[in-house]
Amino acid sequence: MAQTLFDKIWNEHIVSRSSSLPAMLYIDTHFINKVTSPRAFDALRKRDLAVFRPKQTVILHEPGNKLPIPLSDLGRFQLDLLYKNCSDFEIEVNTQNANYDSNLMASPGQTIVCDPDQTNNIGAFGVIAIGINKTQVSQVLLTQCLLMQKPKTMKIEINGKLRKGLGVKDINHYLIYEISSMGAKGYFVEFGGDTILSLDMDGRIAICNMSREIGAEGGIIAPDELTFDYLKARGIAADTELDDEYPVSWKTLFSDETSVFDEVLEFDAEDIRPGSYGIGISKLLSSQSLKEPQVSYDSAGIIEGYMITDYILSQKDSIEDFERTQAYKTFNGVNPF
Repeated sequence: MAQTLFDKIWNEHIVSRSSSLPAMLYIDTHFINKVTSPRAFDALRKRDLAVFRPKQTVILHEPGNKLPIPLSDLGRFQLDLLYKNCSDFEIEVNTQNANYDSNLMASPGQTIVCDPDQTNNIGAFGVIAIGINKTQVSQVLLTQCLLMQKPKTMKIEINGKLRKGLGVKDINHYLIYEISSMGAKGYFVEFGGDTILSLDMDGRIAICNMSREIGAEGGIIAPDELTFDYLKARGIAADTELDDEYPVSWKTLFSDETSVFDEVLEFDAEDIRPGSYGIGISKLLSSQSLKEPQVSYDSAGIIEGYMITDYILSQKDSIEDFERTQAYKTFNGVNPF
């Protein structure tokens, strides 16, 4: 059966499905930072629970932490607390994510979760990257899984040659104008077409990073030789069993020719003009999302989060069975960074 790129990765990571609950999605790598993790670690500590897969929990060393500029008192406190929590829960601190260069990176075909502000660019490497809130951080720390409704799929395809002097910023401004700030809400977007695939990796990262600007759950681009070379040059492929080739599974990560998306949007690169675009007021006024109340994570939401986490904890045997049958995705418990 023909599948989209998103469906291929999603289906390979489903631990279990329930008619009454969202799907239980296995997470290959969980990036944590000093802002979203303290409450999650406190939740584990109060319940005397451990991090389920500490080697797949990766500290995000933000660039500011490495600069010779004194952090604020709050920033230093948050950083010290992060390191203490990681030490208490047997998460490595010093050697992780050494190749961080302002863009998070991951192996194609993975599922990744992190702070919503830091996930979108990772889709450029052919991964499903999901932004999670503070309550969900504890869920993933405890179970290496996330309960999530499967989003709809959208294909945004741009073909043709850009006008002279135009680049990825012009593409992004044009797409935001055409789709609107919430036009892709509820969708996970695959970007494709020869215009997109002709971009270098920095350009693809910028395209995926824009997915939040159109309201999408995330963005992804099918990996190719350019992606593989970029990752190997940064050591991401160094732990594979093949020294001169990439894993065979990487080369199957594309949407099948007859796969069906919930929505397809096609654009011609010739229609993209220089200059900044505004978002049409008519598109904003017609957006149904503006009528929806903003979500607030109050005490009721936190209690609900505990209940969901308890449900996943009750399924740990299923999670361990999944890891045994899908060991190639978990790196045998070895962190690839």
